[in-house]
Amino acid sequence: MSFDTLGLAEPIIRALEKQGYQSPTPIQSKAIPVVLTGKDLLAAAQTGTGKTASFTLPILQRLSTGKPVAANRARTLILTPTRELAAQVAESVSTYSQFMPLSHCVVYGGVKINPQMMKLRRGADILVATPGRLLDLYQQNAIRFNDLEILVLDEADRMLDMGFIHDIRKIIALLPPKRQTLLFSATFSPAIRQLAKSLMQQPEEISVAPQNTTASAIKQSIIPVDKGQKSALLAELINQPDWTQVLVFCRTKHGANKLTKKLDNIGVPAAAIHSNKSQGARTRALAEFKSGKLQALIATDIAARGLDIDKLPHVVNFDLPDVAEDYVHRIGRTGRAGAVGEAISLVCIEEQDQLRAIQRLIGEIIPIVEVPGFTPTQPLKPMSIEVITPPKRKRPKKKKRLNDQAQQQETTLSKAKNKPKTTN
Repeated sequence: MSFDTLGLAEPIIRALEKQGYQSPTPIQSKAIPVVLTGKDLLAAAQTGTGKTASFTLPILQRLSTGKPVAANRARTLILTPTRELAAQVAESVSTYSQFMPLSHCVVYGGVKINPQMMKLRRGADILVATPGRLLDLYQQNAIRFNDLEILVLDEADRMLDMGFIHDIRKIIALLPPKRQTLLFSATFSPAIRQLAKSLMQQPEEISVAPQNTTASAIKQSIIPVDKGQKSALLAELINQPDWTQVLVFCRTKHGANKLTKKLDNIGVPAAAIHSNKSQGARTRALAEFKSGKLQALIATDIAARGLDIDKLPHVVNFDLPDVAEDYVHRIGRTGRAGAVGEAISLVCIEEQDQLRAIQRLIGEIIPIVEVPGFTPTQPLKPMSIEVITPPKRKRPKKKKRLNDQAQQQETTLSKAKNKPKTTN
């Protein structure tokens, strides 16, 4: 299948060809036709499957035939949970619309609000925003939603995890009820289904991967190591000739800063990206990593989603996440759009429980690889598929119901037995 068969306009096809994209991914081939019809859509897809293009491309096509945008108005609103993801989506919109007379704007916190207000004065066909900054702009009369035609909730499950549900409901209340709503999520959790029910009208539902699976293009492995040896082991891995770039995940902001300094001290160009960093510093670090100036980007889970780095070869979990689902999102930064990637987790004995939870979630045992010189003093406990698979609960046996005749006999006997005795 090619993008031509999906009914996309020539300017969009030309932009795709310029980027070297020839065939749609499964989520794109399923979602694009639905979005083009104007129906609401509830879509689940694992990370790295081309999800952004699956809603951006058909939205561009739909907007190309509509009316011009008015000042301080937007025709499409795309909500994202993080600044990084907002910037990435806006970049995709810019790329795919380069041969179209459509405008777009991106707004998020951590930077000055006045330049964003100035941009919105011209209006935007597509507005990409994080919930908090969007509400700030609305309160200052910089944006109104009278002309809104399409709403997209991107990474909706992440928005719920980050506590944005109240902001989302406030925003929904401001929007025209007659609109197309698209909700994209990595999973169809009960909370996501409840949210979809409250804001969508008879949505089409598509899913291209089982819940909480990891991309098959990602080679996963575990290296057992003592906690105090993790930094030295990471340096050993990075210094291998075939390790060009690596995205490293730490559990804490302090840990990310500490690891960045250690790598810098041994000559590995590195930068940290987390919520304590200013938006300018985060944007700069990501840009330098994408350009190849940095060999290592050290991140906390704020970057587990929203980072789209072409052909990223390696992801390392320096610390295992406390929430098993975050493992799937972390390693999904590699092996994207059909490319092959490698995800390595440095695991100490203290993280045995997190490892078990991760393997139970993804339903597989991750191979263990020993590195000479880094054998831990306490080896990890061996796990089997039986260990990570929770036992099935046995349903209580239902009591066999008596047939009608037996029931009547039992009732008669019971009444006779309980009948009060009379005296003469």
